[in-house]
Amino acid sequence: MMQSGKINFAAEFEPAVLGRRSSPRAPVSLDAKVGRGGLDRALCKVTDLSLGGARISIFSELRKDSVIWLTLPHVGHWAARVVWSSDFEAGLAFQIPLSEADFEQLAEH
Repeated sequence: MMQSGKINFAAEFEPAVLGRRSSPRAPVSLDAKVGRGGLDRALCKVTDLSLGGARISIFSELRKDSVIWLTLPHVGHWAARVVWSSDFEAGLAFQIPLSEADFEQLAEH
């Protein structure tokens, strides 16, 4: 609505709840590898893990929206999309979520 040069509007909003996630998360310290196909592999450290993704520390550049292979201990190769990337960290979304059993095994280490 516009009355005498002013814009009036009504909106409903839900306050953000920090830390609310769709699946459980665990702080971890797992040595892993990142590959982009072929023999291109870089060492990384998984620092946070959920059924649907991970946060990694890495010294190689990863581009947002690229698809990589994360090699996890005891689980093997896992396809993931880079959701965000900064100088030495990246957030990954797994193409196929981890099973509860795989998540629990990795979270225990």
